[in-house]
Amino acid sequence: MAEGMIGLFKTEVINHRGPWRSFEAVEYATLVWIDWYNQKRQHSAINYVSPTEFEMAYYEQQSESGVAA
Repeated sequence: MAEGMIGLFKTEVINHRGPWRSFEAVEYATLVWIDWYNQKRQHSAINYVSPTEFEMAYYEQQSESGVAA
């Protein structure tokens, strides 16, 4: 699974946006991509909403139903 993630990252960021001028540029692009991937991308398995939106909706539903999270 980790190899698949690394391959996706290399395809979407390293190979697509290069050539790179510095280590700092690669580091910054990595941070931006990780933020997008973990927080903002729309995911088909969760009805095309971002992971952040899905998690917020989940906890809101839990608090409305009285279930402790």
